[in-house]
Amino acid sequence: MTVNEAPYAGLSPDLVLDAVDATGLLTDGRLLALNSYENRVYQIGLEDGRFLVAKFYRPGRWSDEAIQEEHDFSAELAAAELPVVAPLAFDGTTLLRHEGFRYALYPRRGGRAPSLESADQLQWMGRLLARMHGIGARAPFHHRQRFDREHLIGLPSKAALASGLLPSHLEVPYREAIAQLDAGVAARFEAVGPVRTLRLHGDCHPGNILWTDAGPHFVDLDDARTGPAIQDLWMLADDERGLRELLEGYAQFADLDPSEPHLIPALRAMRQAHHAGWIAQRWHDPAFPAAFPYAAEARWWQEHIDDLREAADALS
Repeated sequence: MTVNEAPYAGLSPDLVLDAVDATGLLTDGRLLALNSYENRVYQIGLEDGRFLVAKFYRPGRWSDEAIQEEHDFSAELAAAELPVVAPLAFDGTTLLRHEGFRYALYPRRGGRAPSLESADQLQWMGRLLARMHGIGARAPFHHRQRFDREHLIGLPSKAALASGLLPSHLEVPYREAIAQLDAGVAARFEAVGPVRTLRLHGDCHPGNILWTDAGPHFVDLDDARTGPAIQDLWMLADDERGLRELLEGYAQFADLDPSEPHLIPALRAMRQAHHAGWIAQRWHDPAFPAAFPYAAEARWWQEHIDDLREAADALS
């Protein structure tokens, strides 16, 4: 099975519950599908009244070694008393298998979205990210991807061109826009110069932070990668004021290279290019046409090309 085929066709509710029961836990039949596209994630009820979250990994996306690195990083952060939801271990194993699927189980943690208008909350998240990055800098990832042009521009653009979604009359403009963007990103990284890279959360947007009366906790390290520290900060800042508050909190626990914020336009542009390619690559998964129907329209691709050109112009 490739990542372009329907990877979850055999993942029935009974199979999900059986997979949890196979760990020795007893489910009570309650199952709720949670919002997730890359993987399939479910809230599962147990007979003792508790709830767990089960994440079934997309076949073919990550190697076993890469998933284990995610789990080990989560456990390392949790051991340092950082508010990270780490997978549960069964007989010392966190990466589980059932009927050809790989999955992990997590304790359920509730919460609400953080307020990006609150200086206190932004500084709090900045402090936590500084502590997270201190641990992330202790050792490297060996099997997970990096935040680089190959993985965020090159491969996604190839997927878009091969998908059949991009109208033929827009192929040349798309190639030109991607080439312009790639050159702009390369130039920005060269201008900024070498920066420290480390293990990151990787997808640190507000949806992956849950806030409670006790403060925030981080979820979903599925996109953990190696990259510059600023990658975990910029998506939490709505504007320059927000970024200043985050950095003020960050500075209480760690120093950030003052050149790193100059990478934000390049990192934002790379995310734009990656998003369209990600949708195109996953189009054969029935969840994607249902969630992103506009990706089958020529108008959306024209707007995407215009956005790429605008981002490239801003970089230059």
